[in-house]
Amino acid sequence: MPVPVRIPTPLRKLTHNQEVVEVEGQTIRDVIENLEKEYPGLKERICDDENNIRRFVNVFINDEDIRFLRDAATSVKPGDEVSIVPAIAGG
Repeated sequence: MPVPVRIPTPLRKLTHNQEVVEVEGQTIRDVIENLEKEYPGLKERICDDENNIRRFVNVFINDEDIRFLRDAATSVKPGDEVSIVPAIAGG
C-alpha cells in the first residue's frame, strides 16, 4: 500500500512540483528506493554515497524523527505519513 511522502520545496522540481507523492515501501529505505524509481535524482539529494541519509536531511514518520527509531530501517505501515525536511542552519 502506498504511503504519502511530503517533499520539501527545494526538491519539488524533481517531483513535477508535487508537494506530496505516494510510493510503496515497507521501510524508509524502500520508500527512498521507490522515490528514486519514480523521480530520478531524488535519492542522491537525500542519501550520501554510502546509501545513508545525509546529516542535513531529516526524515519523519508521523512527526517522529527516524534517527530516534531505526533510521532507514524504520518500518512504514498503512496510514503513516513520511516527511523529508532539509535541516536549516542559522547564525
